Amino acid sequence: MAFFKRKVQFNDDLGFGSSPVIKNQRVLNTDGTPNIERTGLPWFKFDDTYTRLVTMSWPRFFLVILIAYLIVNTLFAVAYNVIGIENLNGANGKTLRDQFFDAFFFSAQTISTVGYGHISPQGFITSVLAAFESMLGLLAFALATGLLYGRFSRPTSKVTFSKKMVIAPYQNGLGLMCRLANLRKNSLIDVEAQMFMTFNETVDGKLKRSFYPLELERSKIAFLSLNWTLVHPINEDSPIFEKKLDELKLAEVEIFVILRAFDDTFAQTIHTRTSYQDEDIEWNAKFKVMHYHNDAGKTVMDYSLFDHMEKIMAD
Repeated sequence: MAFFKRKVQFNDDLGFGSSPVIKNQRVLNTDGTPNIERTGLPWFKFDDTYTRLVTMSWPRFFLVILIAYLIVNTLFAVAYNVIGIENLNGANGKTLRDQFFDAFFFSAQTISTVGYGHISPQGFITSVLAAFESMLGLLAFALATGLLYGRFSRPTSKVTFSKKMVIAPYQNGLGLMCRLANLRKNSLIDVEAQMFMTFNETVDGKLKRSFYPLELERSKIAFLSLNWTLVHPINEDSPIFEKKLDELKLAEVEIFVILRAFDDTFAQTIHTRTSYQDEDIEWNAKFKVMHYHNDAGKTVMDYSLFDHMEKIMAD
């Protein structure tokens, strides 16, 4: 028997499968990434390098670039020492350590085509190695520039969602609500939102994960200029009508919010999403208004009030 009442049958599993959730694990993380641990894949795939470099965090990206830079210069420094440090004019190091660093910094100058002139190659083999390194440096810096441009030009969303959902009075009943806002000053147009609920239920004697769309009071707006509160009316057609918190916990309920909009800065469609679990729902609460008019009559958005709520006395 189904745990939640359904108005219509909804067979789409949203791509997450029908395996039940155990130990209250999320299906979708709050940052919108699937909560899936992938195993059996190779540690490194050359054809996936660009994607990983473009999508990884900025600190990790610069760390990768720095490590690659140090490794390349170290390898060339070793090669110059193997050929013979005497083939580098101006390399005056006496110890192995000093000779290594002379070759290392000559490599750094060569690969970047700086060429201070303090150290220069002599001999055919050393000159060939230096020429090869300078060519490699041109290619490497062109690649790094392309990666930087790709990271900066990649359309990303700065839409933020409220940390909590609230169940507050709505019309003659209740509504399940979450709030979102654009953290950038650019414009988002043709904004469309969807809300889904997923829960464990027993069907034909087997526990499975089911998905159900939650109808919104308004699913589309033409222009996101202020904050937007998504409202799912909890009426007789809602699967959570007259449900209590304990019942939501028992079914390990999770709610997805998916947003799509056109970003006029990038001239591309952007997507973002988040999820809420039963402990992320505040009962008998409502969001505080976060915009007002100043003395000049201009609308002001106070983002410091974005997650602020106030309790409502239950009837």
